[in-house]
Amino acid sequence: MALAERVFGQEPNEHLMHAAVVAHLARRRVGTASTLTRGEVSGGGRKPWRQKGTGRARHGSIRSPLWRKGGVVFGPKPRDYGFSIPVKARRQALRSALSARVREGAVRVVQDLVLEEPKTRVLARILEKLGATGSTLIVTATRDRNLELSARNLPGVDTALAHELYTYQVLDHDLLLFTPEAVQRVEEVLS
Repeated sequence: MALAERVFGQEPNEHLMHAAVVAHLARRRVGTASTLTRGEVSGGGRKPWRQKGTGRARHGSIRSPLWRKGGVVFGPKPRDYGFSIPVKARRQALRSALSARVREGAVRVVQDLVLEEPKTRVLARILEKLGATGSTLIVTATRDRNLELSARNLPGVDTALAHELYTYQVLDHDLLLFTPEAVQRVEEVLS
């Protein structure tokens, strides 16, 4: 099948691909680590001893960060690490990733990838005949429930819709299997 040059024949831009992958991984971060500051730990309302005359160092609270059971200074708080890159840059990164994978010979177009019923064993045999060792991404134009159910129990095999494809997915898998309709849909979206 002839692939469109404007989508699958671009000069790969490593900088944009890196930016898209970093943005994706940053959005995936959970960011739920949390520590208690001196205002949040229990105790420490009263000044432990008077300011002068004891010969000891001056202190205002037993929950100071210097003290045992004291609060944490500048510790992590729940936050969102995500950031986004411009839509045009994101699309160009996807074009670059697809072009790079085509150059590596990691993209194949499969005519008939239709399963009558969800059977993991049947899909495993098909992938074995196609020489799909390692991680594989199966890209379809429309949602195929039988294919999704068959693929989800195979380690390293994922499915994706053509219009929801993203750079990290393309670069993360060893082999990309497209249906002809999926190739047309990707070309429509990225042209």
